Amino acid sequence: MNPEFDFEPAAATLATVVDGIADDQLTAPTPCADTTVRDLLAHVVDLTEAFRQSATKEAVGGSVAPGAPAERALAEDWRERIPAQLDALVAAWREPAAWDGNTEAGGVNEPAPVMARIALDEVVVHGWDLAKATGQPFSCAAEDLATLLDMLRGTPAEGVPGLFGPVVPVAPDATALERVLAFTGRRADWTAGDRGAVLG
Repeated sequence: MNPEFDFEPAAATLATVVDGIADDQLTAPTPCADTTVRDLLAHVVDLTEAFRQSATKEAVGGSVAPGAPAERALAEDWRERIPAQLDALVAAWREPAAWDGNTEAGGVNEPAPVMARIALDEVVVHGWDLAKATGQPFSCAAEDLATLLDMLRGTPAEGVPGLFGPVVPVAPDATALERVLAFTGRRADWTAGDRGAVLG
């Protein structure tokens, strides 16, 4: 099957955000409840490799659900590792075979195109989380936002346990990014004093 979208724009944005994180921001809160920047970076290290393995089908039959953020140590080489793993993820999902059949990530088995959309959501939304937590600008390609909105529109109001929610109300004139964030339980105007969303 031909790739349905390219991860490069979202991956490049996340890599830019990661590059802009200062060491003294690692303990800062993020829009994910009870999750620091350090914790979220550790999650990004894990998810970028997990979804690469999902594309290559290496993960099939062996993936496991991730542990709590505080249980994962951040790799010392995270500044180099995350961009490299993002590049590898992009390359893996550019292979037509990545989109065939079923695959796994985090102990979940889904058709490959569904898993690709979950991976895109992780890259985009956690890119926004890290940008918001560290005071950086964030943008997302319109095509990626359309793909995510198509996937997220069916999210129940109470959210998805362990993944999203509950869904946050938005204004009728909300942007596509604001709507994506709302479906994942996030407020676009989040500040450090607010209660965070579920870490998905």
